[in-house]
Amino acid sequence: MASTSTVQNLFDRSAVYTLDDQLQLLAEVTQSFASSLDIDETLNNAIEKFMEYLDAEAASIFLLENNANELVCRACAGPVDINGLRLPAKAGIVGKTVVSRTCQIVRDVSKDPNFAKNVDDGTGFVTRSILCTPLMVKQECIGALELINKRGGDGLFDDRDRHLLSALASSASLAIHNARMADRLVEQERLQKELELAREIQLDLLPAPKPGDFPVVGMNVPAREVSGDFYDFFQREDGLIYFNLADVSGKGMNAALLMAKVSSLLHHLAKQISDPGDLLARVNREVCESASHGMFVTIVSGFVDPATRIVRMANAGHQPPLYHGGDGRFEEIPAAAPPLGIIEDVEFPVSTVTLRGGSLYLFTDGVTESLDENHRPLDVDGLIRLIRARAAIHVSKRLQDIVAELRRPQVSQRDDITLLLIECRPQ
Repeated sequence: MASTSTVQNLFDRSAVYTLDDQLQLLAEVTQSFASSLDIDETLNNAIEKFMEYLDAEAASIFLLENNANELVCRACAGPVDINGLRLPAKAGIVGKTVVSRTCQIVRDVSKDPNFAKNVDDGTGFVTRSILCTPLMVKQECIGALELINKRGGDGLFDDRDRHLLSALASSASLAIHNARMADRLVEQERLQKELELAREIQLDLLPAPKPGDFPVVGMNVPAREVSGDFYDFFQREDGLIYFNLADVSGKGMNAALLMAKVSSLLHHLAKQISDPGDLLARVNREVCESASHGMFVTIVSGFVDPATRIVRMANAGHQPPLYHGGDGRFEEIPAAAPPLGIIEDVEFPVSTVTLRGGSLYLFTDGVTESLDENHRPLDVDGLIRLIRARAAIHVSKRLQDIVAELRRPQVSQRDDITLLLIECRPQ
């Protein structure tokens, strides 16, 4: 590490410092940067040393922010605190340094048209000379390091100062880059843990598979860590089985949170409300009051009576359920109302289907938009082909086979895949 006398000699104009001396100084600075990955601590460590080593009255580090449209002072040293000062990216000597990506020496700021004197006017500080060098990382300028008013000698910065500051700035740039990378890694780890927690919550909200020949089975395969799709089913005390399948607009955490809220509301209210249209109207009013960012929910919600094999359901802007009759025919049952969260006062008409030995398939657009063996969207016709080829298989195995076909290894999954199958076997 460079001794005090060595450091003093570096800036004594009568002394000639060797390359060895400069390398020792750079090593000391680099070691100081390595002591912390906290970006604010890193910058404060840097700025004090730069002002001391180059014998300046003040120093500051400006970093580009706001999509590189602003220069923000992130660290400063000297008689005036300008921390947090924001300048347009092209303003002043700092802006010129960043734009040109070259070191600027201004020996008399009063003669330089680029000098932004409004800072001096606002602080009372008197700037006479400036040395400013860009902070570069892999050909990208991330900001600038500025020194103001040389203390010793004739009070002016020279080429010797410029060369040394450029070398120090390279070390500072790398330290800032490393600190930012560390921040990003910490943030990514935090987000990953949040996503894992959100997925655990989602899995807890999905119904557990029922044993035997329970009339309803479902599957959900998210395209990402969390899903915007959900489904639910449970049997009430009066024997009716409630079911729903839905798709929340958008992706990620916002969609997952809205999904959890709507799913919980439906699960609770469906224990008391027996009309699918009334149930959706009640939940729709709540979603309209609280949903943000234009989010909405498409959903099919209803009840199946295992004794009569009658299904009563309401569709709010969702994919038409697909009825596969015992005679082999397929019929789509279209939506008759807009999604939840669009219009507050709206009715949700109820459709009735008698299964008669047939099956009812509910699904999200992640199913019909899956790619087939020719890398074309599966569409409803493709889903019908998959169902027809597996009609004789038991319901739970049938659903698993269909999902496996949608998730073939050679085709990447682009959206959440969610299916619900309702089939009442004769008593």
